Amino acid sequence: MHNTEFQRKIYSVSELSFEIREMLERRFTDIWVEGELSNFKTSTAGHLYFTLKDDRAQIPAVCFRTAARLLRFRPENGKLFRARGRVSTYEGRGEYQLIVEVLEPAGLGALQLAFEQLKQKLDKEGLFNAERKRPIPAFPRKIGIVTSPKSAALRDILTVLKRRHNAINVVIFPAEVQGDGASLQVMVIIVARGGGSMEDLWPFNEERVARAIVRSRKPVISAVGHEVDFTICDFVADLRAATPSAAAEIVIKSKAEITDRVRQMDARLESLMKYRLSTLRHFLAAKIGSRGFVVAENRIRRMAQRVDDLAFRIEQAGRNRSFIRSRAHRLELCEQHLAAAMQRAMKRWHQSFARIAHTLDALSPLAVLERGYAICLTPEGRVIRSAEAVEIDSNVKVRLHQGSLSAKVTAKE
Repeated sequence: MHNTEFQRKIYSVSELSFEIREMLERRFTDIWVEGELSNFKTSTAGHLYFTLKDDRAQIPAVCFRTAARLLRFRPENGKLFRARGRVSTYEGRGEYQLIVEVLEPAGLGALQLAFEQLKQKLDKEGLFNAERKRPIPAFPRKIGIVTSPKSAALRDILTVLKRRHNAINVVIFPAEVQGDGASLQVMVIIVARGGGSMEDLWPFNEERVARAIVRSRKPVISAVGHEVDFTICDFVADLRAATPSAAAEIVIKSKAEITDRVRQMDARLESLMKYRLSTLRHFLAAKIGSRGFVVAENRIRRMAQRVDDLAFRIEQAGRNRSFIRSRAHRLELCEQHLAAAMQRAMKRWHQSFARIAHTLDALSPLAVLERGYAICLTPEGRVIRSAEAVEIDSNVKVRLHQGSLSAKVTAKE
């Protein structure tokens, strides 16, 4: 026998893992796999890790951040999904895995699932509650419309507004440059778009658009799509209109309706005033001949006489005006003398205080330190007045005018 018959190919672990990965990646380069999603988790880097399984097997899967950012929905455990990608291996655990590029719900469409998830999230936050919705003003001074300037929805709205009330002010915010800030004069905002597929209407299902509507300081009417179309905007808006034209009908009453209502109110007011005047006329006619009316008249005359008496007194006081002026002049002179006396007293007090402060400063230990002397202290802060009070090799603190020193006693004299 030759020795060559007993030669074996011995792989290292990494070599074998590489060979397996090469074989799997060549065989399964682009495949679709359907299974129930479980063990879903997200890494801090944004990668998605989960498992696809059926009743007999399972396969780990990873969706890296670049592909995960394209998902409009959040994967949920227990739901059936279809994943498109390639099979590879993860050498660190010695297992194969599916590298996912595309992930779709198996039953519900991706957009519909994203719609339902966002709807459920915002509903839990209370953004759909009726208590949060604001009333639409009956007579808005100005109407804001957020839509495309070239859309049929805008033409429908303007046509209805012109027919119902051609004097209304309208501000158009092109949807392509839409922002959160609106004119402070705008009283109602209409978010409008014509009908279309779910993909066409998807911008009105975005979370940031829904939250912009909630933050709006003015009432918002959602008029997106046709009557059968529902978007997230419809749920968070203060009012939903079936179509853009219906929004225009809602937001402004026609000039004819307003004119009729004003005429009705005017006629009702005139009737009420006539009735009130008639009632007062009968009341006065009944009271004029009564004794109470005569008593009231006499009282009014006495009050008029009292007013005349007070007027005469005011006139008399005017004659004494010169006397009042002289008294005021004397009061002014007294105030001037008092102010001068106060200034002299303050000056004397200031000089006395300055002398006392100078004396205290001369006696201050800090002044002694400033002249070059120092104070020796024990570690506990007691002043050392004699060399006998400290031992050799003990620590002392020397207080200077600026700062202090830590010293050690090496000798005593």
